[in-house]
Amino acid sequence: MFKSLALIFLAALIGVAGQLLLKVGVGQIGRIDGDALKHLGGLIARVCLNPWVVLGIATYGLGAVVWIVVLSRVQLSFAYPLLGLSYVLVVLSSALFLHEHVTPVRWLGVLLIVGGIALVSRTTQGAEQPAQAAPAGGSATTIGR
Repeated sequence: MFKSLALIFLAALIGVAGQLLLKVGVGQIGRIDGDALKHLGGLIARVCLNPWVVLGIATYGLGAVVWIVVLSRVQLSFAYPLLGLSYVLVVLSSALFLHEHVTPVRWLGVLLIVGGIALVSRTTQGAEQPAQAAPAGGSATTIGR
C-alpha cells in the first residue's frame, strides 16, 4: 500500500507542476477574453508555441501515465479523493512561487480538504485492487505489484 500512496502523491505533485507551468505560460500570453477569441487562430498559435504551456501539457501527460498505474493498483473511490492533495499543494505553491494572495477563507477551505484527505487515507483496508486475469486473447501486465 505504501507504493500506491507514494504513486498517488507523485501524481498529485506532477499535476501541481503542470498547473504552475500552465499558469506561467498563460501569464505570458495574457488574458483570454472576447477580444482574444475574435483572433482565435493567433491565440491558438500563441498558446501552442508557448514553451511553458507546452511543458505544462507534457507534464500533465506524464501525470496521466502515473495515474493509470495508480488506477491499476487501488480502487478509484480510494485514490481520487486522495488526489485532493493537489488542491492543497496548488494553493501552497501559488502563494510561494507565484506570490498570489490567499485569503483566510481559502486557507480554511484548504484545512477542510486536508481533513477529508486524512479521513480517506485511513481507509486503506480493502483499497488495493486484486490482480486480475488477462481478458480472453489479451495479456495482462502488472507494474510493481
